[in-house]
Amino acid sequence: HDILGKPADDADALDMLRRLSGREHEDITGVCCLFPDGSSAGFADTSAVRFHAWPEDVLRAYVRSGEPADKAGAYAIQGRAALWLDRIEGDYYTIMGLPVSRTVQLVERFV
Repeated sequence: HDILGKPADDADALDMLRRLSGREHEDITGVCCLFPDGSSAGFADTSAVRFHAWPEDVLRAYVRSGEPADKAGAYAIQGRAALWLDRIEGDYYTIMGLPVSRTVQLVERFV
């Protein structure tokens, strides 16, 4: 499996988006909490994302929009990339970058 972090530049973003177009991929978000007593706990949550195929001109326009620049995988699921979403299996908030429900459950164990 390849790990797609934040793109280095527009060409890297375009390459990532081409690789995701019309395919399913896993989005993994890790959370680690350090508590005042020095204890820590964490988890990783995974969601599956499938996009419809994107025409090349649409990919290029999306990259020009600037939205992919600082996003892992070169897309923001809460932004324009939502237009090409086929399906999600798992927690939407994991894809956005913070699995809220699981994070709250984790913190509640320690407060």
